[in-house]
Amino acid sequence: MGQAATQPSTNWHVKENARDHHTSKFSSKELIVRRGQAFIVTFNGTEQPEQNLTFIAETGPKPSKLAKTQATFGISSTVSKESWSAVLQSTSSNSVSISISSPPNAVIGRYKLSVRSTSSDSSSPASLGTFVLLFNPWSSGDDVFMPNKAECDEYVLEEFGIIFAGNKNRINSFGWNFGQFQEDILNICLSMLDRSLNYRQDPATDVSHRNDPKYLGRVLSAMVNANDDQGVLLGNWSGNYDGGKSPSSWTGSGEILQNWKKSGFKPVRYGQCWVFAAVLTTVLRCLGIPTRTITNFSSAHDADGNLRVDEFYDASGNHLDRAADSIWNFHVWNESWFSRSDLGPSYSGWQVLDATPQEESGGIYQCGPASRNAIKEGDVDLDYDCPFVFAEVNADCMYWNYDPATGKKTLMFSKSTVIGQFISTKAVGRDDRVDVTNDYKYEEGSKKEREIFKKARKKLGLEDKFDPTAPTPQEIDQKPDISGKFKVAGPLEVGKDLNLILVLENLQSDAKTVHVNMTAWSTVYTRRPVHEIWKDSIPVTLSPKEEKQFPIKISYTEYQQQLTTDNMIQVTALCHVEGGIQVLVQRDITLDNPAIDIQVLGEAKVNKEVDVEVTFTNPIDVEVMDCVLQVEGNDLLRGVLEIAIPPLKASEKSSTKFKLIPFETGPKHLLVNFSCDKFADIKNFKMVNVID
Repeated sequence: MGQAATQPSTNWHVKENARDHHTSKFSSKELIVRRGQAFIVTFNGTEQPEQNLTFIAETGPKPSKLAKTQATFGISSTVSKESWSAVLQSTSSNSVSISISSPPNAVIGRYKLSVRSTSSDSSSPASLGTFVLLFNPWSSGDDVFMPNKAECDEYVLEEFGIIFAGNKNRINSFGWNFGQFQEDILNICLSMLDRSLNYRQDPATDVSHRNDPKYLGRVLSAMVNANDDQGVLLGNWSGNYDGGKSPSSWTGSGEILQNWKKSGFKPVRYGQCWVFAAVLTTVLRCLGIPTRTITNFSSAHDADGNLRVDEFYDASGNHLDRAADSIWNFHVWNESWFSRSDLGPSYSGWQVLDATPQEESGGIYQCGPASRNAIKEGDVDLDYDCPFVFAEVNADCMYWNYDPATGKKTLMFSKSTVIGQFISTKAVGRDDRVDVTNDYKYEEGSKKEREIFKKARKKLGLEDKFDPTAPTPQEIDQKPDISGKFKVAGPLEVGKDLNLILVLENLQSDAKTVHVNMTAWSTVYTRRPVHEIWKDSIPVTLSPKEEKQFPIKISYTEYQQQLTTDNMIQVTALCHVEGGIQVLVQRDITLDNPAIDIQVLGEAKVNKEVDVEVTFTNPIDVEVMDCVLQVEGNDLLRGVLEIAIPPLKASEKSSTKFKLIPFETGPKHLLVNFSCDKFADIKNFKMVNVID
């Protein structure tokens, strides 16, 4: 082969290979293919291709055959299922086309490909260049194989998602731009792997494990948060987001990942659970592992592993932030689809991964993969982190009255049906909510569900262990004399007064005297109290079996300054019943933001300008200032567009126009986020159908 061998010119057939490998959406000049499937490459500089050509494919810092990070293979007549192979396609006078196949369990990542001719004088191989190899959910031999094509389209190729939030009484949702095919995102995902603690400790071994979705899922659940490893996002649940962007202001993962790289890989400020989950979705979809976001309402954070969550209230009804345990209004995590050869076929399928830093696992903040089937069956002894995930959807709740002066705590009541409700994800191919609660547990309150709970407790050794913090059977069995609830009596909107009714009912046939202490606090979505908004106390007498209603009004001026960007208020009434046990009445309220409207003015055509109009009406009777509109949308505009909007007087309507030049056909999603000094992060999205 002489001199020509040193640098043959290579045609990677990027367009044709990408079409066959479902990688056409990547905006890269480099070849990106999926494992366990053939791709074509043509190169010149070989006079007689039927001479013995040997190919070398290698990845990682220390490629080795033993670690499966290097493969050497000649031309064969058929494709090998077990190893790398090359089959001759065609030859001409000075070029040769080869079909190269990787095994379905090959290590993923960036490979160097080189070729050597055994008859040549120089035995040093000639480099053909580099390509990237990804997981292949379309291939039946792959651990991530997903037989349903529509699900592959949604969970690997779809760049738009819907995330559910709010609380169990009022579920709301917003759009998210995963953007896994945007420029440079694949490189950033590969950088994440090379910045992990595992890679830093032992690069060669780490790379050799990159054929395993279990391993990568766990490593990436640690890398998406900044704890331990200078990962992508710094979490902040304080309600004060100075020095960064408020978690609710992001509209997509692309900006976060690009900022991480641009800053020299310093953690991006700030994230909360849905941001961690959305970024992990982007990274795993990018690498070819089918992934979706899951929202669990009334989600338990069981810090001490006893499958019980304890909440404490003082005599005035203030929710005390004194326990490590908590019940979040909602929590968002991920499910990824792959087989569990380590556990057996019944535990394959959806696996829970959680990148939000809540509890350490193996000494660092990572969580999963926990088999969803194992969670449902109470098999909490299986890898990884099943007890924590099981508690998130199943823990029992204990509500205590706590006296800070004496340290004495008294159980008010316990509930086993509060946690893990309306577990939600986006539908395949539609913008709807699908409820997957029944995939996590048997029906709440059923005999089977209690059996599984007992089984889990037993496996964790909680059944036989004396727990000094647990309530006594007498405390659990005590019956209250009155019952109470908060009813909503009016709109739940930011900018309007909050009207509620406290309903109290005497369950006994003798009169009761009750002293009611009420509080309202603004909270973050984890229900951590941030600011006191309002308090009041009333004496109440209830005749036998009587029901009374007490209207409560919290005015906008009272809560406006105190509200967090989550728009959440917790209202509590602690009822001290003379001669009986205390009764806690509570409600978490999520206020809706005013609406923002998006109109596309005219037809959206590829490479043609189209106008978009976004309108917002100030619903309150004071001026709003510092108004900013953020816009993004894959294949509609590059990056994030920011538009400053002049202040709006009371009831004034603003109309903002901007131009898009779409660059791909098909259904696309435009996302907008509007903020000002009185309203945080008003979101909306619009489907835009782009035609030729």
